[in-house]
Amino acid sequence: MCTTCENLVDPKQIKLDEVIIKYRDENGPLIPILQEAQEIYGYLPADVLKHISKGLRMPLARIYGVVTFYSQFRLTPVGRNLINVCLGTACHVRGGAKVLETIEKGLKLKDGETTEDKRYTLEIVACIGACGLAPVMSINGQVYGRLEPESVPEILAKYE
Repeated sequence: MCTTCENLVDPKQIKLDEVIIKYRDENGPLIPILQEAQEIYGYLPADVLKHISKGLRMPLARIYGVVTFYSQFRLTPVGRNLINVCLGTACHVRGGAKVLETIEKGLKLKDGETTEDKRYTLEIVACIGACGLAPVMSINGQVYGRLEPESVPEILAKYE
């Protein structure tokens, strides 16, 4: 048994503690703390929410209420490649649903799901902000516009 292992501290936990300390005495500290915690961990695991609850002396139920209300927060890990498909008005009118259908069939995913190999997560969004390029999707922030369903497999292949 390793005698020094007891003293090891998770560097992510240290960062989280720093974030809690930074915001805890401000008005409305919860959302910025949750945002930064999600940046640190990639999502908000249950033990992180419990730690925030203790650090803020706030009921865990209240924290879960906020996390489940706002779509920006994730309770499950995302894949290496986050695919956002826009179904806003311009994208919808110009065929965004067919692009989405191609992705769903190709990756065997539905909105909010992650592939078993953790390679892809699919999310439907209301707007990416590139209406002039509709229909659009983004993968890890890289925007692809004027999409045709036939072009989707070639784009996805870049991320395998």
